[in-house]
Amino acid sequence: MAIYKELVKKVSVPSDKKIKQKEYLDKGLLPIIDQGHLLIGGYTDDFTKALACDYPVIVFGDHTKCVKFITFPFAPGADGIKVLQPKKEILPKYLYYGTQYLTFRIEDKGYARHYQHLEKKELIVRPLPEQERIVARIEELFPELDKVVETLKTTKQQLTVYRQAVLKEAFEPLNNAVDMEKIATMLDPHPSHRTPPEVEGGIPYIGIGDIDYDAKIINFNIARKVSAQIAKEHFERYTLQKGDFVMGKIGTIGKPFKLPLPQNYTLSANVILIQPNSEFILPEFLFWQFTSPYITQQLMKGATATSQPAFGIKKARKLQIKICDIMMQNKILENIQAKMSICDSIEKTVDTALQQAEAMRQSILKQAFEGGI
Repeated sequence: MAIYKELVKKVSVPSDKKIKQKEYLDKGLLPIIDQGHLLIGGYTDDFTKALACDYPVIVFGDHTKCVKFITFPFAPGADGIKVLQPKKEILPKYLYYGTQYLTFRIEDKGYARHYQHLEKKELIVRPLPEQERIVARIEELFPELDKVVETLKTTKQQLTVYRQAVLKEAFEPLNNAVDMEKIATMLDPHPSHRTPPEVEGGIPYIGIGDIDYDAKIINFNIARKVSAQIAKEHFERYTLQKGDFVMGKIGTIGKPFKLPLPQNYTLSANVILIQPNSEFILPEFLFWQFTSPYITQQLMKGATATSQPAFGIKKARKLQIKICDIMMQNKILENIQAKMSICDSIEKTVDTALQQAEAMRQSILKQAFEGGI
């Protein structure tokens, strides 16, 4: 049994090597490894950013708890990774799978740092021949599990495509369109655009990055906290109503999200607050239209690329919104909701299966490192 930090050497990651996400390329010569769930986060053509180290290495996402086994030259993402090399008495793959095993045993702290907890964990280090046997057995079992997971993820992607087809079919036949500002109030919730100072124990300041779209919740615990004075200014500027939603306007464009009540939080400068006028349009009708290809295409066309994509409130007020009478809106909504309900049911089943697959992965690693495989 050994303490984890005694089994690894931490590779220094100089600040001048780190690449910010807004600088990522879709294609390039040098992969960028960050703490995201994808193996490769992006690319760069700048080889001076390559991290000098001996391969293979393990990359641990300090915030995300993602564990990656890297055998090729890469540039490090800007924040939140630990690059680890195994010491001589432990096989790289054994340490990789052991890191995954220990990571499952670390409580998820949200966006807090997790390596400080990982390095204190203990791992059984067996003789090298036994390490080789354990790695071989894990790699015999994992491919079949990976195939199942890949099929489930493909199903989720197909559901996303189907949802967009449903929305396209719902809104495409409508011929009348009006400017957004005629059927909804749109506000910059924090017009100064200067991020307010963080205050311990303050009021949550919510931006797109604090939203978990899969779980359909706001992560209030990880959000910046601001003073009561900032909150007072916000509450005087706008009052949230049922059906209000936000869209991203800087970096992440669009991605509407319905806002929960009560109004006990503030809204970041990187969102636009949208308050539908129910006299002309049903809030749900407008929200679904904002998730449809019809609005997405307008947002993509109108976004400006400076240091990062942006879509200002003046442009947002001129978005073309398809409109019809309230009775027809209700009929369209009924059709959308019926089809989306079926998608939600299938997705729930898929998510349950993914959770079971993850539990199986944990079980295999538990047996491997506790002596039962």
